Amino acid sequence: MERGNLRVLMQPAELVIIAGAGVSTLLTANPLHILKDLFVSFGGIIKGSRFKRDYYLATLKMMYDLFNKARKEGPVSIEADIEQPQSSAIFSRNKMFTSDHHAVAFVCDTMRMTITGGVEAFDVDQMMELDMEVHHHSIAKPVMALSTVADALPGLGIVAAVLGVVITMGALGGPPEEIGHKVAAALVGTFLGILLCYGVVGPISTNMSQTTDEEKAYYHVLRVLMLAFMKGTAPVLAVEMGRRATPGHVRPSFQELEALCRNESGGAAAAGAS
Repeated sequence: MERGNLRVLMQPAELVIIAGAGVSTLLTANPLHILKDLFVSFGGIIKGSRFKRDYYLATLKMMYDLFNKARKEGPVSIEADIEQPQSSAIFSRNKMFTSDHHAVAFVCDTMRMTITGGVEAFDVDQMMELDMEVHHHSIAKPVMALSTVADALPGLGIVAAVLGVVITMGALGGPPEEIGHKVAAALVGTFLGILLCYGVVGPISTNMSQTTDEEKAYYHVLRVLMLAFMKGTAPVLAVEMGRRATPGHVRPSFQELEALCRNESGGAAAAGAS
């Protein structure tokens, strides 16, 4: 727009310094399992969040069916569903849920303690809270790793700029065009460091952080559902409590949940969840 020379911005050496040092910082500061989780999180950014209205609806319906079965046929009737969730008729309707191994373990382990008996609801709630804290801390580590790189990028840009200035000092006495080109290259290093920090890596880190918060909110809904069931709440009231614990932007309406629990729109929700 300002009729500048775009070729001045093409400084491969500056980009190699900044990007190379950034990647090296990431690899040096983090163990392998965090790096793997980080690359998986990148895939989640491309696909988008799975915690949408249909997913919450399918989860509420799934838990309603589980609670209703336990209430009508006795707690022992859901033992097979809990022990083998992948082959359970109730869980298998929600393919997205069964693909989340930690969510499956969170629900099944908690329900196993519930049907075993002899455990107070308060104690199980404490265990669920502990499980949620450990899991949230684990999924937040890749975000922290990427945030560290983002914070380092402006400094790495200054490093590249200083190196460019050093090269410029060695070229003093040469043609003004050559000196101007080298000064521009040094300034591009600072420019790239700040741009990558606040325009690329920082926003990606923020996006990943929001995803971890959405996952924590989903586990909170599961916790509310199972705690209500352990206290003897009727299934329809338990899922209503879960619905009200759902974040507002994805919370289904009372009519949607009621129709789903009555199997009036069960097929559509199952299709959306799968």
